[in-house]
Amino acid sequence: MYTTPDTGPAGRTKLRREQVYGELRRRLMLGEFAIRSRLVEERIAALLEVSRTPVREALVRLLADGLVERGQDGGYYVAQPDLHDLRDLYELRVTLELRGISRALEPAVRGHDPAVLEPLRDQWRALRDDQPEPDPQFVVMDEDFHVTMSRASGNAALTSTLASVNARIRAVRMYDFLTADRITLTILQHLEIVEEVLAGRLEDALTAMRRHVGESMDVVERRAARAITQMALNRGRRHDVDRGSH
Repeated sequence: MYTTPDTGPAGRTKLRREQVYGELRRRLMLGEFAIRSRLVEERIAALLEVSRTPVREALVRLLADGLVERGQDGGYYVAQPDLHDLRDLYELRVTLELRGISRALEPAVRGHDPAVLEPLRDQWRALRDDQPEPDPQFVVMDEDFHVTMSRASGNAALTSTLASVNARIRAVRMYDFLTADRITLTILQHLEIVEEVLAGRLEDALTAMRRHVGESMDVVERRAARAITQMALNRGRRHDVDRGSH
């Protein structure tokens, strides 16, 4: 049902906060600020032509996202995407994902729970029919898909470990969802995986999952490395907003 957007003061304030958060996040992920540069509220507020309050709130959210870090002086600093353990963590992730599917091939293991997977399939069909705009926060929906797939396999320890791995790579995985083509492909691949499992075609589901996670890792590595390069190029430039704070 269509609802009229809230155009009152509270609605405009909320929209402004989301816009500042989204714009600052976008600039960080594109590498527009130098690595380890300090993000001074006054400078960013002037850059985005807003007050300091939404900037302060955005920085708190970006700290939770892992895109900024807190210095010993209490200030916020640009965090460098951590690619050091990315491949190892992706290897662990795909091992967990594949085990969540393959364990149903064992005679003593009950198959995947359709009461969990059917609503998941319907959710992603709806996303296919009404695709969201590119947004790094799409990573949360992506994680939910994979954790739900794992939960349907019936092994709670497997699911808990997968959720932990996802949390460790979330800040870097956000780079996977910056363009519409990656959103589209992710939705279609998720649907392929869940539909294959529901149909009992587990070998095909394993192949689809392996391809899906591998492609994601390649995109994440490439885009995060590009952002790191841009951060390095921007070091010392005036718009790094790391000066004027002392």
